[in-house]
Amino acid sequence: MNQHITDPINGQALQRSKLFRLDGQTAVITGGAQGLGKTAALFLAEFGANVVIADRNEEQAQATAEEIRALGTGALALAADVTAKPDLERMVAATVGEFERIDILVNSAGINIREPALEVTEEHWNSIIDVNLTGLFLACQAVGSIMVRQGYGRIINIASHMAKIAWHLRAAYCASKGGVAQLTKELAIEWAEHGITVNAIGPSFFLTPMNEPLFADPEMSAFISQNTPVGRPGIPEELGSSLLFLASPGSSFVTGHLLLVDGGYTSR
Repeated sequence: MNQHITDPINGQALQRSKLFRLDGQTAVITGGAQGLGKTAALFLAEFGANVVIADRNEEQAQATAEEIRALGTGALALAADVTAKPDLERMVAATVGEFERIDILVNSAGINIREPALEVTEEHWNSIIDVNLTGLFLACQAVGSIMVRQGYGRIINIASHMAKIAWHLRAAYCASKGGVAQLTKELAIEWAEHGITVNAIGPSFFLTPMNEPLFADPEMSAFISQNTPVGRPGIPEELGSSLLFLASPGSSFVTGHLLLVDGGYTSR
């Protein structure tokens, strides 16, 4: 039996050279105005996708959208808080109104508060779980309804290597990212019949604004480099190729997977 990977836009068989192109597709990036989310947005745009930047910081989202337009693809900037369901409903409606479909969702919105477990307040715990796990699920739910109707979709959840290993002073963060890994598996098996793959990426220590306090500490910076087999932290661009693979038609037989992009950190 001949089986072909098909173009989600026109249903035609894709040539091998097109398996990792995203021309005509539309990607939504939550938390896409800065850090790894912005890197994801620019990378997907470079491979042909129209990109919607959904972020609480509308000014930064607009600036990122301008960078995407300069690459020659469509872009839309939206103010959205993933913990607010009405924001996500507006995000989906605006995206479909502008581009008619949603092919890719990258859930990049996330927060972290570093503190000893005995000092974690209920407010801090709820804030981290609400953004990193509950908000991610609500975004999957909102966009997933469109993908089910289309019969196609690629969902990539930004988890962490802390979904696999524990790290001190991050009780709520580790709990939230472990939840993301399990939720990814559940959605993968539930939505596979609709042509939707759901995967997660687990970055380790990357040079992003969120990690600036870590790398400002010479002792901690040295510890990370010494305990990462490749000998250094990651740079955001190194996440791009992994993200592209999971976002593309070429990953059609990969779902429910946590792809660790960690320089070998969790292999020690």
